[in-house]
Amino acid sequence: MKQIFIIIIALFSLVSCDKTKEIKEKKIIKVIPKKVEFGFVYADFNVVQDTIRKGDTFGTIIDKQSIGNRRIYDITAAIKDSFSVRSIRYNKPFTLLRSKNKKHDLQVFIYQPDALNYYVVDFRDSTVVAYKKTKPLTLKRRSIGGVLKESLSETLGNAKIEGALASKIAKIYAYSIDFMKLKKGDRFALTFTERFINDTIYDGVEELEASFFEYRGKIIYAFPFAQNPNSEKVEYYDEQGKTLKNFFLKSPIKFSRISSRFSSSRFHPVQHRWKAHKGTDYAAPRGTPITTTAGGVVEQSGYTAGNGNFVKVKHNKTYSTQYLHMSKILVRRGQRVTQGQVIGLVGSTGLATGPHVCYRFWKNGVQVDALRLKLPTGEPMTGNNRARFIEKITPLKFELDSIANL
Repeated sequence: MKQIFIIIIALFSLVSCDKTKEIKEKKIIKVIPKKVEFGFVYADFNVVQDTIRKGDTFGTIIDKQSIGNRRIYDITAAIKDSFSVRSIRYNKPFTLLRSKNKKHDLQVFIYQPDALNYYVVDFRDSTVVAYKKTKPLTLKRRSIGGVLKESLSETLGNAKIEGALASKIAKIYAYSIDFMKLKKGDRFALTFTERFINDTIYDGVEELEASFFEYRGKIIYAFPFAQNPNSEKVEYYDEQGKTLKNFFLKSPIKFSRISSRFSSSRFHPVQHRWKAHKGTDYAAPRGTPITTTAGGVVEQSGYTAGNGNFVKVKHNKTYSTQYLHMSKILVRRGQRVTQGQVIGLVGSTGLATGPHVCYRFWKNGVQVDALRLKLPTGEPMTGNNRARFIEKITPLKFELDSIANL
């Protein structure tokens, strides 16, 4: 009996071990999801991914594939209302989904003009069809803030934010902040939304919801708002509902530096003598766009030995501005220009030692220092619009202030 009992225990142990082993083996089994792209399961096809090369056309790409007795002309005619084959561009990606048999018959052609949209040409039925689709787009809200440790562009770059946001911010604040004068240690805060394709692929900034920058010891807020609820026209205002748009931009060049200021006596680097410098020099690489700081009419456009290529704009009876040492003039005398319009490119023509623009400013016919001048501003918001505006921005302002104080 004792021997029989031992045998039963041994058998039970073996069965238990086998079950335990089976359970462990089941636990380590992983289901690998099949890759799905553009609505197709890649495992069902022979997949070829490539980019449009110079000289490639829809016809030359398709003609290299096995498409039976179909003719390129007939295919192009059949899909012309859904996909213009002439729209394909150099260096854009395309994908071929082919059958998995030895012939590799072409099943689907997919062309991506950009990261978000794509065109599908489906060869699987007797009639070729084409259609355009857009990948799922998700908007995610994000806030950053603190103190500047480097330039705005570098700060955004280190936070992995597209560079276009820096340009957008510079444009919004162009009337109130000279970004060349922001200092390390100045506070800032931004709230914005970003686009993500398929919830994972970053596609840039969608909208700036709110922001502030500390400039010369003052906090300057910016909130987008449409005064007409039925209009899509959005302007930016400070926390009191005053427009950020002034009559003049702060400088004619974005993200440059001041190399020489307005002075009654300055040692001229070319003429080597002391003389008045009645302008502000902004150093920038050759070819940098120069924009007019306010709308008006081009009063003068040409060349002199001292000024080099220059443009002078008359804004009204009171104000005029001039832009010197251009490498190229892009406007003509008598032409009407708008605020922020590119009127020339930075150069070093005339009496100049390096590429820059000398920006001169006239008030009532007298040259004055533009950096010290108190310039006219836009009209503030009033009435029901201001009440709606304050209601909208109150939580946004609280959020910005909280971010900056973390």
